[in-house]
Amino acid sequence: MQNMESKKPKKTRGVRKQGKRASVPFTKVNYWLFGASALVLLVGYLTLRQPPVDGFLSLTLAPVLLVIGYCILIPVAILYAGKGNAQEHK
Repeated sequence: MQNMESKKPKKTRGVRKQGKRASVPFTKVNYWLFGASALVLLVGYLTLRQPPVDGFLSLTLAPVLLVIGYCILIPVAILYAGKGNAQEHK
């Protein structure tokens, strides 16, 4: 049983086959876009809470802001790669 344990390969974290460490693909711009999307979502939920249920804010503006935040800004924040980052990850 001792021989089986010694044959297990060592696990290395964050090291690729070429010996390079994996870099974090997010930049400052990605974090700014995440912050903007969080702000848009917060404003969307706050407008959804407005008292007149049949008003413009809760029926029109809030769903538009939430769709923009969830369907546009968050995916853009995740997928955005700056000019220098696109060539580095290939």
